[in-house]
Amino acid sequence: MSGAERPTVPRAGAVTLPARPENLPINPTETALIVVDMQNAYASPGGYLDIAGFDIGGAAAVIEKIVLLVEAARKAGVAVVFFQNGWDAAYVEAGGPGSPNWWKSNALKTMRDKPELQGKLLAKGTWDYQLVDRLTPQPGDIVIEKPRYSAFYNTPLDSMLRARGVKNLAFCGIATNVCVESTLRDGFFLEYFGVLLEDATHQAGPAYLQEATVFNVEKFFGWVASTADFCGTIGQAPPEQ
Repeated sequence: MSGAERPTVPRAGAVTLPARPENLPINPTETALIVVDMQNAYASPGGYLDIAGFDIGGAAAVIEKIVLLVEAARKAGVAVVFFQNGWDAAYVEAGGPGSPNWWKSNALKTMRDKPELQGKLLAKGTWDYQLVDRLTPQPGDIVIEKPRYSAFYNTPLDSMLRARGVKNLAFCGIATNVCVESTLRDGFFLEYFGVLLEDATHQAGPAYLQEATVFNVEKFFGWVASTADFCGTIGQAPPEQ
């Protein structure tokens, strides 16, 4: 249940986000919206997840939620960070047989099973790698490429956030149980306050995986909130003087 509030020293511009397991004071200018892997690969028919046999039926609704989040974030002074997951066309960045990523990546396994797909799934410069059309970065947004599930691995994310004074991370995107959860967990260990926007995320696999990640975040790694509550809350913050 919501209702309790995280103890904090009051700061100018802080607003209270309704969340579970307790409400969370945030300052929009100290917050980043983390948009995880909203690429054709993960959210479009004919993309990698669809080809690999995962159900992407909920992706269209997630895209529309993220459109609302991005618009509200830009207006409120929340940093918007888009991520693109994938590798070079030869997949050197994927690590090769010496990397567990080579063994566990379903995209790489799909291409090994279907050699005709080689170079088409999650390869930079391809349609599969591109962000979906509804989510086009605007001037001022940040776009970061990442070679692994976690957006903190081998990227400048941490240094870019700290340079901007960001303390709170609001997560949306695909897949909840893989890249979203991996990044939120890593952020927890780096002392960021992570908020999972549960209706703006979608799992890779059965529906219970979404429930499992929501449980893990709420009980162990962060907070859980809705798109409507996040947009409404950051829109209430007074302008910075």
